[in-house]
Amino acid sequence: MSPSVPHHRMSLLQLQILITSIAIVQSFPTPQQQLSLTRPTFLGNNHQRLVSSSLFASLEETTTTTQQSSVTSSSSTTEEESVKYVIARGDGSSGGGGVPMKKKKSSIQQTQQENEDEEEDDGKVRPKVGAPMPNGRPSWFHVPAPSADEKSRYQAVKESLSNLSLNTVCEEAQCPNIGECWNGGTGTIMLLGDTCTRGCMFCAVKTDGKPPEPDPFEPFKTAEAVTKWGVDYIVLTSVDRDDIPDGGAQHFATTVELLKHKKPSILAECLVSDFQGDPESVATLAKSGLDVYAHNVETVERLQTYVRDKRASYWQSIGTLEHAKKVQPDLYTKTSLMLGLGESDEEVIQTMKDLRSVDVDVVTFGQYLRPTENHLSVVEYVTPEKFEYFKKVGEELGFKYVASGPLVRSSYKAGEFYLTHMINKEREEKDASGKTE
Repeated sequence: MSPSVPHHRMSLLQLQILITSIAIVQSFPTPQQQLSLTRPTFLGNNHQRLVSSSLFASLEETTTTTQQSSVTSSSSTTEEESVKYVIARGDGSSGGGGVPMKKKKSSIQQTQQENEDEEEDDGKVRPKVGAPMPNGRPSWFHVPAPSADEKSRYQAVKESLSNLSLNTVCEEAQCPNIGECWNGGTGTIMLLGDTCTRGCMFCAVKTDGKPPEPDPFEPFKTAEAVTKWGVDYIVLTSVDRDDIPDGGAQHFATTVELLKHKKPSILAECLVSDFQGDPESVATLAKSGLDVYAHNVETVERLQTYVRDKRASYWQSIGTLEHAKKVQPDLYTKTSLMLGLGESDEEVIQTMKDLRSVDVDVVTFGQYLRPTENHLSVVEYVTPEKFEYFKKVGEELGFKYVASGPLVRSSYKAGEFYLTHMINKEREEKDASGKTE
């Protein structure tokens, strides 16, 4: 009997191994189960989870579908590559459109229709951050690129500004004409620092409620830089400085006086804030010896609150231009508007009439371009023909000079040449008539 004991023990051991092996094999999923486990779980439009087995019928069907998709994708890619870039990106004529305006209602109507949606206001639109942009840009947006030549006038202007720690609106506001102007040997200097106390929805200049104190030596540095450039016309601008009692008016006035002292023949244009409507600040600058007092109304009256900081207003801006002319009658006054923000032709023309009612001499129109995705979207790209139309209307209304075009900006080299000629000619004629009398 003893020889049989080892035999029974081996049989029991073999049985245990067999049972363990079967359990291990059963723990692995079948090929079909493996397919189900690797399928992703999707959320449909109704946000309900879809069962994996309903997405894939079988392994063979999945393979066939993948192959077909690969062929289709390859064909689609080839077709897209064959389409010209300009066509693929769009020409700016589609898309955009802004946001519909809402009709204003009386308090009675608001009470009666408190729970109803407001009606759209006769097709009028307004700009909005995050609204759809036009598809691509039109073909007329072409400007000279900045020169890379170390001996170019562009580099000379850039170096002089850097050496004297001066800011320019050309860089801070991302002006598209920086190549043309700096290659021409001039730039628009931005006084009072590079940080604005206001937050307009179109502007790329950085903002802060308490910016650094202005550099007291900035007027001297500016006069030195401009004199070196050898230009006949210079534009000085600034950020809004509501934190300074006079808004920086005296700082501007000192800069102009130093410029005129170094080069009496130079023509100075100051593109300034509204000084919060303070007439004394306006008068301080208007009497400083500058030639052109410029302040931008930016857009038509209806769109002011959507485009500008709440501290600015349409009639406050027009009022500062009126007061500057009142305290210094021989001063040229100038303003600018951006187009493409949802304004109508009638509103643009009415704005020109309002400006002429306070004897504004110069107006410019340019296309609004969104600096970043955090700024107002472009509603439309206005055509060169439309810009030409507004120029013609402006001249008929009596403006001495109207600059109107997609790439025109309030401080623009081509405009400076014209203004230089116009101002000098009118002053020569005035002097000649005075001698005759």
